[in-house]
Amino acid sequence: MDSIKPKKFLGQHFLTDLSVAQRIANTVDAYPDIPILEVGPGMGVLTQYIIPKGRPFKVVEIDFDSVPYLHEHFPLLGDNIIEGDFLQMDLQTVFDGKPFVLTGNYPYNISSQIFFKMVENRHLIPCCTGMIQKEVAERMAASPGSKTYGVLSVLIQAWYDVEYLFTVHENVFNPPPKVKSAVIRLTRNNKQTLGCDEQLFRRIVKTVFTMRRKMMRNGMKQILGKDSPMLTDHLFAQRPEQLSVQDYIDLTNRIEAELKQA
Repeated sequence: MDSIKPKKFLGQHFLTDLSVAQRIANTVDAYPDIPILEVGPGMGVLTQYIIPKGRPFKVVEIDFDSVPYLHEHFPLLGDNIIEGDFLQMDLQTVFDGKPFVLTGNYPYNISSQIFFKMVENRHLIPCCTGMIQKEVAERMAASPGSKTYGVLSVLIQAWYDVEYLFTVHENVFNPPPKVKSAVIRLTRNNKQTLGCDEQLFRRIVKTVFTMRRKMMRNGMKQILGKDSPMLTDHLFAQRPEQLSVQDYIDLTNRIEAELKQA
């Protein structure tokens, strides 16, 4: 098996520029002493640069063609090739409960789901690197007040520091995607808890950003009720993208107290 045809239904765009592949692979060196899990290795363009690092290393691949290709071309991986869906995996079992770096050339169609799974397993993933759609990378790294600041920004930045490392042109892929890509690195911050009801925090963030062009009070009526006196607060005259992560944490605590009194 000399090559694999990219599958549209899996969102596959195979990177062909080896210099870019090496730069992406080297992003895992930020945490040099822990294992690495690569998502969607395809034909191993990143894999070939990670293996020589000599660290515990596993790959997870859902493509039925890629798995035998990886066995044939990377025999050193042996049993460390996991055939399956990353989104369905129990990450606690990958390295026997040990923390690891997550990396990959992530499929565009599930990249947000991958990062939400990372947040759910943040105790296992102190660092996540890799390549995603440029627009998604910009949203993840966006600051309050930015037009690209949204749900992904708040929910990820609550737990991780986001670095936008570099942009990748579409002409270095087979097939070329219709958009540019970007390489990012996420590093766990020092928060062990947010200091609020995390389920309510997520609900508030997701609710207000469904009406991101309107004032906060429009979305908050769904949570507080349209007659809540709290809706007269000046904070609710702002738009969702104007609030920082800490603002949302503080708001969650205030709303929790309000709901308990109701």
